[in-house]
Amino acid sequence: MKLADAPIHIERAKGCYLYASDGGKYLDAVSSWWVNIHGHAHPYIAEKIAQQAKELEHVIFAGFTHTPAITLAEKLLKLLPDNFSKIFYSDNGSTAVEVALKMAIQYWHNIGEKQKIKIIAFENAYHGDTFGAMAVGARNTFNKPFHDLLFEVHYIPVPLENNFTASFEEFEALSEQEDVAAFIFEPLVQGTAGMRMHSAEHLDNLLAIAKKKNIICIADEVMTGFGRTGKIFACEYLHKTPDVICLSKGITGGFMPLGVTACTEKIYNAFYSDEMSKTFFHGHSYTANPLACSAAIASLELLSHETCVKQIAKICSSHVKFADTLKRRDFIKDVRQRGTILAVELNTKEDSSYFNSIRNDIYKFCLAKGVLLRPLGNVIYFMPPYCITQSEMKYVYDVIDDTIFFLEKKYF
Repeated sequence: MKLADAPIHIERAKGCYLYASDGGKYLDAVSSWWVNIHGHAHPYIAEKIAQQAKELEHVIFAGFTHTPAITLAEKLLKLLPDNFSKIFYSDNGSTAVEVALKMAIQYWHNIGEKQKIKIIAFENAYHGDTFGAMAVGARNTFNKPFHDLLFEVHYIPVPLENNFTASFEEFEALSEQEDVAAFIFEPLVQGTAGMRMHSAEHLDNLLAIAKKKNIICIADEVMTGFGRTGKIFACEYLHKTPDVICLSKGITGGFMPLGVTACTEKIYNAFYSDEMSKTFFHGHSYTANPLACSAAIASLELLSHETCVKQIAKICSSHVKFADTLKRRDFIKDVRQRGTILAVELNTKEDSSYFNSIRNDIYKFCLAKGVLLRPLGNVIYFMPPYCITQSEMKYVYDVIDDTIFFLEKKYF
């Protein structure tokens, strides 16, 4: 707080743009932390929320239900893999992960395998900022004060092209242990780690081992869901399906907080019992909030519309073309692209203080040009709302180009 600049006061937003109280205008090239998939203040979603607010704003979701929650669950299950049958609501990405972890561990407890309590996760993972989510994420500066309080996790390398064998072998060895309950992963793209990307084929091989050893597989699609990778869910690229999927961020089009943990009938059946002790005792005050569910239903309708499908395809192809122009430059270490996600990793020193300096330079340089690009260390990424136009895309590409030239003169 002492070191940070004063926050920019945003008064309103429309489409891809944020409008500040001082007259500033910023193109939101990161979709406001990846949540705003259709553009700000989308009239259709706003209208549906307003209609719902006049009928039912909220009701306790214990012993009660309501139409928006039912409709949203039905719509999501039609989009998820065929073996999914149940939806559990919470209120954000971290809680969706907490629910998944508790669900997996209690699954084994309920069927009498109480020794199964360990989780396997990828190195450099990020799954949220609540305690369970922190525990299965990377141990780093952001959560250092809590390291001694986080439960033990088995970490394996991400199955990148240059180290898949090591990842496979470590996972296979861990899968032999009798205490492993679940494997949690960000499918195809590790967001906070710098948009690091791995192939569906390599991830499928890990899931095949997990399935063979009856390890519960949890896909954290909080960032990758709802079109970000070019398909509705990243898991659609896989041949092996997970047992649990976590959803949030883009689910409501950026209008309302909402978390979803979806599971298979196999998981659900371990809790369906005459024994009260097998109940999944988890809930939030705003679980399945009708306004949030209505926003999510409207967002899904927009997502399935031909206009949005074409827009996602255009963003993907534009990213591919722009990425190709960057690969031949010495100051660029790597260019990664998957669907609507483009990431440019700069060829800089591996040093946290150095990363902080570069990150601040990138952020301020882009803001001065009217673009919100919030880098991850030395990685510049571009993840726009789907409503972005080709001219707006070109402007952001030009700003990225200018940023790289600026940094190249200063650091390289």
